[in-house]
Amino acid sequence: MSPKMSAMSNDTEVDLEACPRSLSVTPEMFEKLYLLPRVGNNDDLVQRFGNPTPVAILGLVVALTPLSIELMGWRGASGFAATNGANYFFGGMLLVMSGVGEFLLGNTFPSVVFLAYGAHFLAIAVTYTPSFAAISAYNTNGSQTETPPFMVSFGFYFLYMGLLSLIFLICSLRTNVVFVIIFTGAFLGFLLAVGGFWSLAEGNAVTGARLLVGTGASFFVSSLAGWYLLFSIMMDVVDMPFTVPIFDLSTIIKGKGEGESERKRQGSE
Repeated sequence: MSPKMSAMSNDTEVDLEACPRSLSVTPEMFEKLYLLPRVGNNDDLVQRFGNPTPVAILGLVVALTPLSIELMGWRGASGFAATNGANYFFGGMLLVMSGVGEFLLGNTFPSVVFLAYGAHFLAIAVTYTPSFAAISAYNTNGSQTETPPFMVSFGFYFLYMGLLSLIFLICSLRTNVVFVIIFTGAFLGFLLAVGGFWSLAEGNAVTGARLLVGTGASFFVSSLAGWYLLFSIMMDVVDMPFTVPIFDLSTIIKGKGEGESERKRQGSE
């Protein structure tokens, strides 16, 4: 090997050795990328695997945005059949996969949220797939017309999805403002859906239709917050020179463990 090539090889070796082999994740970046305060140390898993959080947010917004628009009836949109595939794959598959990923990383809260809403989208998709006969079972002629008994029964499902979203909303007060907006929209949307389905079952078509429009509007607010969150996370993922704030709340509402640690530290002093 010529002296010139040898020198170039040595320089390359030095340059490669000088390059960082891993990226340390600060607590602030962890909270933004994984949507929860950092607890414990799972740096090895974080560096070994990809971040499932943006995949979940992607699935949520792509499935929820057209659904909310259909409920609001923009440009004559109606029904769920046209976007039922998005419920299966974006809303169902991506959220469930991301929930499993968060579970493996030890991120319990995002895991529970993603798995719950992933199961919800799958439940909606199955209900409105004719071959499963969830709706036609209530009709003697086998049609897909939603009967009062079906709407009352389905309303109870939305009622408890609203309760679940309320629990998530309370938990999100320890995460960030964007998550709070998402869960607030989901909670209100499910409650309005309950009123809409039950009103339609009682024959109050005008009231029921208005409540379902309100459901769509609430879900649309959640989806807009989700798009914002996705943009913010992706800017950090590719290490853009700027950050999009999500307004962290973990430093405002202290956790129980943090409070106990602080009291012990003050007592030792």
